[in-house]
Amino acid sequence: MSQPIVAISIVTYNSKHIFNVLDHLKEEFKDDDRFRFVIFDNDSTEEYKQQLKKYEDFADITFHHENNGFGFGHNQNLLNANERYFLIFNPDIILKKDDLLRMIEKAEKDPDIALLVPKVLNPDGTTQHLIRNQLSVFDYALRFIPFKFVKKMFSKRLAAYEMRDLPDDRDVDVRIGSGCFMLVKGQEYKEVNGFDDRYFMYFEDYDLCLELGKRGKRVVYTPFSQVVHYYERGAHKNSKLFKIFMQSMGKFFNKWGWRLF
Repeated sequence: MSQPIVAISIVTYNSKHIFNVLDHLKEEFKDDDRFRFVIFDNDSTEEYKQQLKKYEDFADITFHHENNGFGFGHNQNLLNANERYFLIFNPDIILKKDDLLRMIEKAEKDPDIALLVPKVLNPDGTTQHLIRNQLSVFDYALRFIPFKFVKKMFSKRLAAYEMRDLPDDRDVDVRIGSGCFMLVKGQEYKEVNGFDDRYFMYFEDYDLCLELGKRGKRVVYTPFSQVVHYYERGAHKNSKLFKIFMQSMGKFFNKWGWRLF
């Protein structure tokens, strides 16, 4: 058996899609020893853990005694890993192996690329606009405002914020990609000590991209690879998650500078 070249890291907490996702991954990656799957469970329910244990023949699984968040879990999976590439992988992502292989091929050709993100699709095939080049408090407030007429007034601003004009025929250097699916070179991840786990959830992916960019490394969006994301938008629906979102946003702007508009 050869040494795996990619550690695929999944952090889960009672994630409703994960068992279908794992079944799909087992089919896509069966008997391919270039890939190692590592799962970190953030103290899900006992019933959930028992179901997850059925996949121990496919993945290395850690059952943690408390929920310390998204970044903490990925750091536990990856900071001591030896693979050349780390894949940050949400438990609600559908991936075809060829799409990942294309991303690895791109990263191999350019030593300055630290992190790659693909085109992310909804289950109906429409695009999720998750790339960011700038962040402001106003843009976040605009996304949460429920009034359609307000969104219509600022439609151009929203489109620019969500980078809706990204091309489909070439790769693009960006400042910030989404942590739902990130291919990062292992050495680069370790050099910045992985995710800043002071963020329990939200903004740790943005933070990681900016840390890499600060060091002159490229963060690249490639439309030639695609994944499907069962996007829950939890902070828009759940008051507890919204509170966590706001706390993380405060930490992010305190660290990187406040931009109100």
